[in-house]
Amino acid sequence: VKNDMKQGVETEATLATEEILLDLLLPRTRKVPADGQEPFPPVITDQSHAREVIREKLRNGELDDKKVEVRVNQSSMPMVEIFSGTGLDNIDLNIGAFSNMMKGGKKTRKVSVKQAREIIMAEQTDKLIDNDSAVDIARDLVQDMGIIFIDEIDKIATRNSKGSGPDVSREGVQRDILPIVEGCTVHTKYGMVDTSHILFIAAGAFSMSKPSDLIPELQGRFPLRVELEDLDADAFEKILTTPKNALIKQYKELLKTEGVELNYSPEAVRKLAEIAADVNSRTENIGARRLHTIMELLLEDVSYEAPEMKGQVVDVTPEYVEERLHDVVMDRDLSQFIL
Repeated sequence: VKNDMKQGVETEATLATEEILLDLLLPRTRKVPADGQEPFPPVITDQSHAREVIREKLRNGELDDKKVEVRVNQSSMPMVEIFSGTGLDNIDLNIGAFSNMMKGGKKTRKVSVKQAREIIMAEQTDKLIDNDSAVDIARDLVQDMGIIFIDEIDKIATRNSKGSGPDVSREGVQRDILPIVEGCTVHTKYGMVDTSHILFIAAGAFSMSKPSDLIPELQGRFPLRVELEDLDADAFEKILTTPKNALIKQYKELLKTEGVELNYSPEAVRKLAEIAADVNSRTENIGARRLHTIMELLLEDVSYEAPEMKGQVVDVTPEYVEERLHDVVMDRDLSQFIL
């Protein structure tokens, strides 16, 4: 909600930030009488022409490296004693009470214009956003259209409960979750939230248990059941390329910091996807996590030698993939260690 609000005030905040930066780069001067006394009221000379010239340079990024002094909030963490009997819920609920104590006074920092723009922009945006209104809107959205995803719900499934041991604890967790899934009012640090119309989605591998091992009341609250298929090479290829933070993009940006450029051919990406699917089928099927260590193994040498390879371009081709991974993938014993 705050991000949406920020977009709504972005233009106004940008203009305000620009004016503050102009004041830092070209302070408005005052006409002082010959006797040296400050006039009252003070007379401001606008220097409009000079400001417009600097404004143009500011917008073009020509002054990004110039140093200016800005006033920023100085956080001072108070000494807070936490007693052992205090629960985490209470800490969350009371955190707002002493949040103002954590804010100290202002301090002056000398930073580049580029950094100053970010600092000032954040301050101006916060001034233009009504935090209470954002909380109210967000809470309403959660209650009307919220989705809660409960992962690894199979970990709390009871198999053979005999009235003692870990299964009793697991059943207790299920009974704690039950009223929230059924619909109740939950106290949060943002106020009361009604879960009656929130969509709950639960998922689990159920390799050691089955959905029927959950208590009947909880099973009844998840009436729609879907069994997922194993990831194949096509799915792995999408995972490697589609997300914004896809692994091949991460490695490309990581090595770019060392001045090394990685170029992946589509055929090489396909080859990686096929290897991941093949290893999953022959050893433990751990899904997309298999891609992490396959990518690490593929680029192990490049990552290690990157500081000495500045300015070089590394082309990741099917042949490159085959050369780096062939021995490990073909050796059934070693392939088990590609986690």
